Amino acid sequence: MFSWAIAFFVIALLAAFFGFAGIAASAAGIAKIVFVVALILAIVSLVAGRGRRSA
Repeated sequence: MFSWAIAFFVIALLAAFFGFAGIAASAAGIAKIVFVVALILAIVSLVAGRGRRSA
């Protein structure tokens, strides 16, 4: 998931460099959403993994 966020971030940077403001804003917004979703899933996975460990 983080790779998708990085890919959209790179697309946003390239679009901004070439002057496509609408595409850059859209790609940056998508990158933010994908990053937040990936971060939430990583935290949930970490918490769920700790709950299953019974010593």
